[in-house]
Amino acid sequence: MLSFNDVLEAENTIKGKLHRTPIFHSETFSDMFNADVYFKMETFQKTGSFKTRGAFVKFASLTDEEKRNGVITASAGNHAQGVAYAGQYYNIDAKIVMPEATTPAKINAVEDYGGHVVLFGNSYDEAHDYAIKLGIEEKRTFIEAYNDEMVIAGQSTIGKEIMDDINPDIIIAPIGGGGLISGIAFAAKNINKNVEIIGVESEKANSMELSIQENRIVSYTSNDTIADGIAVKYPGDITFKYVKKYVDKIVTVSDENIAYALFKILEREKVLVEPSAATGLAALMENKLDVKKKKIVIVLSGGNINFLLLSNIIYKSLEREDKLIRIQFKLPDHPGIMVKIVNAIARAGANIYHAEVDNLKKDTPIGYQNLLFTINIVDKNRINDLLDSINKLGYRYNIID
Repeated sequence: MLSFNDVLEAENTIKGKLHRTPIFHSETFSDMFNADVYFKMETFQKTGSFKTRGAFVKFASLTDEEKRNGVITASAGNHAQGVAYAGQYYNIDAKIVMPEATTPAKINAVEDYGGHVVLFGNSYDEAHDYAIKLGIEEKRTFIEAYNDEMVIAGQSTIGKEIMDDINPDIIIAPIGGGGLISGIAFAAKNINKNVEIIGVESEKANSMELSIQENRIVSYTSNDTIADGIAVKYPGDITFKYVKKYVDKIVTVSDENIAYALFKILEREKVLVEPSAATGLAALMENKLDVKKKKIVIVLSGGNINFLLLSNIIYKSLEREDKLIRIQFKLPDHPGIMVKIVNAIARAGANIYHAEVDNLKKDTPIGYQNLLFTINIVDKNRINDLLDSINKLGYRYNIID
């Protein structure tokens, strides 16, 4: 296993090349959870993710021959960008195999950092197997995303920075393959053995939790999670050993609360994170952890998110807080009726977010029109004002879930 000297060497390797990310104190969430809550801002790291740390340290450990032959990896997300950026910095040819269904934005990001993208397969596992095969054929070194001592050493610099800056009681970090939390836990425990390390997984992709419970490496129960950055089918055998030794607890959280935590970080802290990064706050929201009166650091591991998913999360979160309401009308198709409804909504101090007219729905009678309004209100206390204003018109309506 690593020595603490490896942590110090990794810290020296990335010094001046990557950001020493800040730690922000949150008054909002400190008050909410009766704790002293801090965020470690890996969202501000180069390429928008912690992954670049591990890639830089791994690249620095390559032999001259390995550097000449180039590297290869498989990823559809942050690891791909980290490897591409490290390759660009060290002037090492980096080839990244990505699944064929990878979004254009992710492909463009990798290429912008100088990576050569190869699209192959319908899943990460197929891309991974092909990357290993191609790497052997081209004599390239395969760069693991998490199951590598040097990669773990790179991620350990996060734990070292946290302990140097504030020495908390608890550190909370997401778990996918385990590289991030292995590095953080190793460094932090070597500085203060009493610091509590807690890992968080999606309840739909909980391979590390299951592996620790069964004391052997097993796969997750499913992969239907928005937190794709931590949806790793199997943890690494190396990271499994680190988690067993250094991580105190693993909890799982729902996708619904991951999405809501992401929304609240954006709303209250003005920081955009990806779903994986929001799992730590989600664990507090689900009351999975006792943090009262304690100093805690939540690692915000990255900020690379699909904007279409973000728009859906914002919409659903506003619904959850009763700040969006959808009301459907079936009304006689007479001029001026829509204006009356719009004015009633305005009188209640609400705002129309979306309006839809569809007279072709099967259940809309001939001579009638189907109107669906999505309405933004200040808070749920204003719902009655809105409905009273609409009720005065005398039209029938339904509230759509």
